[in-house]
Amino acid sequence: MANPFVHVELSADDVAAAKKFYKSVFDWKLTDMPAMNWTGIDVGGGVGGGMGPKQMPGQPTTWTAYVGVDDVKKTLAKAQKAGAQIIVPYMPVGEMGALGVFVDPQGATLGVWQTFAPPKQTAPKKAAAKKAAAPKKAAAKKAAAPKKAAAPKKAAGRKK
Repeated sequence: MANPFVHVELSADDVAAAKKFYKSVFDWKLTDMPAMNWTGIDVGGGVGGGMGPKQMPGQPTTWTAYVGVDDVKKTLAKAQKAGAQIIVPYMPVGEMGALGVFVDPQGATLGVWQTFAPPKQTAPKKAAAKKAAAPKKAAAKKAAAPKKAAAPKKAAGRKK
């Protein structure tokens, strides 16, 4: 897998002020998600992101970039072996995916993101769809078939 940058996120003390500032500077569409205490950023093309409050004491106000990976746990283990400090271990994010964050040996923070595969359609749904399509196919086949002439009726025999 390629490992592109897939998301950027701002952690701030005053998210409302950050939203006001960035909305005045850029044409971003901001979508509040109160249940997550987070605001999504749709930049209109390219890599989008989000904004939220700082997650730990002493965390700087900063943008963190996230890189797409196949497996967050394996990537964090590789980063740690190479000298990184893990600051956010593997963390699932609903059914969307999982993330992790580390600080590299030079002091730079980087996040990793794993997108979960969408759920596969189950067999019962496929069978139901196939069953629903069967009458339509039969009707179309019947309509396309040439019509047969009706067999002549036998004359009723006369009694004498």
